[in-house]
Amino acid sequence: MPFTNPEFLVSTDWLAEHLLDEDVRVFETTVFLRPGDGGGYRVESGRGEYEAGHIPGAGFLDLQADFSDNEQRLRFMMPSAEAFAEAAGRHGISESSRLVLYDRSGSMWAARLWWMFQSMGCRRAAVLDGGWLRWTVEGRAVSVDAAKYEPTTFTPTPDPARFADLGEVLAFVESGDTAGSCLINSLGRDQHSGADGGQRYGRAGHIPGAVNVPAMELTDPETGLYRPAEELASLFEQAGADRTQRVVTYCGGGIAASSDAFVLSLLGYEDIAVYDASMSEYAADPSLPLVVD
Repeated sequence: MPFTNPEFLVSTDWLAEHLLDEDVRVFETTVFLRPGDGGGYRVESGRGEYEAGHIPGAGFLDLQADFSDNEQRLRFMMPSAEAFAEAAGRHGISESSRLVLYDRSGSMWAARLWWMFQSMGCRRAAVLDGGWLRWTVEGRAVSVDAAKYEPTTFTPTPDPARFADLGEVLAFVESGDTAGSCLINSLGRDQHSGADGGQRYGRAGHIPGAVNVPAMELTDPETGLYRPAEELASLFEQAGADRTQRVVTYCGGGIAASSDAFVLSLLGYEDIAVYDASMSEYAADPSLPLVVD
């Protein structure tokens, strides 16, 4: 079974062959989430690892510093179209660039930037299958030289339907209507069930009616490659995701949710949205219900 939209994923062989193409723009997107004092996470940029060695010609996109709305309390929130376009253009990316994104953490960060660029009209964006792990295991060239992409203009065409807000999620919860839409929790199974005790987001459990497809299960941990299309399709179908429904994904702060959304896009689902604020917003309100299995 092939992916419906295989152009969203490129192999290391393809990238090695096209690294010098004039319209190709390659960027590392790595972020590390370190355990924080008293629970939660501490955000650490992967720029240091990038500077120590990266795919030749690749630049670095700092999600927190350059591609998040840092005027908001919550981390990693989608910035305005104007702010996004300014940052993209400054890095040499236009809406027509053949953009290839990779990271060192199971492709979740690359998928997050992919979702953002797609939502702003960069339709030729792709994720490198296997990311940095695959590239280095294969013994491919590594460089410490900075990217030399000239600044350009990025003209955004925002698609707000690709993002869900708390209002849409509450409407799903209040209606109890699982026939018209599907809410997917992309966090781990212990976080979904509440077995983790809610140590990361303050309260345990999942949003009522949500099903669970953990983003960490979408790739092979040994190779970094995405699992075969038929296996990924089965994961979502068994969870109850219907191609005729609107599918909303959530996690802690929109990252793992973007990974699920990316794979759903590969599989040909069309009406997909990421709940950007996710549990960082939802769990912070003690009046909102959560389910513990």
